[in-house]
Amino acid sequence: MIKNLGKNKSILNQYIAELRDIDIQKDMLRFRTNLYRIGQFFAIEISKTLEYEEKEVITSLGAANVPVLKDCPVIVPILRAGLPMHEGVQSVFDKAPSAFISAYRKAEKNEEFTIQIEYVSSPDLDGKVVIMCDPMLATGASAVEAYKALLRFGKPSHTHFIAAIASMEGVNHMKKRLSSKEFTIWTGAVDEELTAQAYIVPGLGDAGDLAYGKKSTL
Repeated sequence: MIKNLGKNKSILNQYIAELRDIDIQKDMLRFRTNLYRIGQFFAIEISKTLEYEEKEVITSLGAANVPVLKDCPVIVPILRAGLPMHEGVQSVFDKAPSAFISAYRKAEKNEEFTIQIEYVSSPDLDGKVVIMCDPMLATGASAVEAYKALLRFGKPSHTHFIAAIASMEGVNHMKKRLSSKEFTIWTGAVDEELTAQAYIVPGLGDAGDLAYGKKSTL
């Protein structure tokens, strides 16, 4: 169910290192670019799991049989932090449709929080492969609630969730709530600790703020 690509020696680890670096984080464009690259990296790996069919392509000198995708996945960013990764994935699956979902943590009086889904827009997902994008998998609650919200639009054949960094607690939460036959988590690193405020440690901070600037508290 989980594929931690950070365990392998690849350029992905360079992108993850730059996302974590507090000095490099000061450059929002570079932060978004690294999320974009990570989206591309995961998309190429996911493409190896999809179904293909032979297509005859006519060249100026003859014909070539090439395996091409039978059907494009549907790409779903969890707003707002998931947008740069979504763009990276879409640059690989350039004919893929997209769904959009907005989820946020609503603080409660007991210092806990609930996940609020504000907006969902999606094509028909019945029988489709879905790729959900969010840089951080912290508690896993947002990912699970977002997935449940998408089920109103049909039952995907398989869902891939991509996160630059995940927490072990978030991974375990998703394992408990979702079937491994229906869901795969792709990440670049799994960190052990989660704070009381549900921030991953060492993590990297608030990915949405680092990509797009701090939110108003109003």
